[in-house]
Amino acid sequence: MTTVNAYAAIKEGQPLEPFTYELGDIGAHEVDVDIDYCGICHSDLSLLDNEWQNAKYPLVPGHEIVGKVRALGANVSHLKVGQTVGVGWYSSSCMHCQQCMGGDHNLCNKAQAIIVGRHGGFADKVRASAEWVSPLPEGVSPESAGPLFCGGITVFNPIVQLDIKPTDRVGVIGIGGLGHMALQFLNAWGCHVTAFTSSESKTEEAKAMGAHEVVASSDPKALKPLAGKFDAIISTVNVPLNWDSYVMALAPKGRLHTVGAVLESFGVSNGFMLIGGQKSVSGSPLGSPATVHSMLEFCARHDIAPKVESFKLSEVNKAIDHLRNGSPRYRIVLDCRA
Repeated sequence: MTTVNAYAAIKEGQPLEPFTYELGDIGAHEVDVDIDYCGICHSDLSLLDNEWQNAKYPLVPGHEIVGKVRALGANVSHLKVGQTVGVGWYSSSCMHCQQCMGGDHNLCNKAQAIIVGRHGGFADKVRASAEWVSPLPEGVSPESAGPLFCGGITVFNPIVQLDIKPTDRVGVIGIGGLGHMALQFLNAWGCHVTAFTSSESKTEEAKAMGAHEVVASSDPKALKPLAGKFDAIISTVNVPLNWDSYVMALAPKGRLHTVGAVLESFGVSNGFMLIGGQKSVSGSPLGSPATVHSMLEFCARHDIAPKVESFKLSEVNKAIDHLRNGSPRYRIVLDCRA
């Protein structure tokens, strides 16, 4: 038996407190990881607050994990003990359904999240299935890499899935934890990038991270001159907006794509807004293991990294309050090393 030292919310709405639990025998296809760093994501808050009505307590959050392989199951041959790896939102998928066999493991209807019904990365150890444990390539810093395994792959995946081209004009709504990485990815991809933000204070930062233009999304008149301009607009926000105005900003065959967990109606006023220009509205979850690998290699090649603020694991409640207040620039990472 392996003892895990973690921080957990014992009940909904409670602060996290020290918590220990035991891991049983490791499975043949599983990997145990000694955690060095773990990011804090808004999805952790959603689970802590049971916003999605699927949280189980005690709850150990944390799904942006970077650490070193501690132990390998008998059938795991592509990793080695001591290797630096990352683990994200998914802990496993069935590996035999049509989606998994087709390379879309992230769409498996039996995929398990690492913090839904199991314990995550606000801890010193974690266990996951080998297919979802990704080696960290040289050139990607472990200290800041954690957010790539949730926020990063969330915005990188649509670049691949939508077949975005270097010649495309792409907008990004929301320059926060996800959006700041989307700007970096799209700029390195070769696109003309426009940032839509309600925070004027982020204008210069957005440009430094890859935006060629910055538009004040709080100004209802700002979008009108942009009608028909964008091949794609990626929304990273989790609040309802005037989606009609963004659909109007799309070029023919353009797509408005959400990766933000908007819990209210997400749609347009009428079908003709889409039909006339053959436009579409879509969404996506995180990416497959192969797409995660491509993202990490892309980050290493183009020196892309999340901008992070660091806290010790023992300061986890302070870090969570910092995130709740909307203060981070732009992601938070916990140092889980003893």
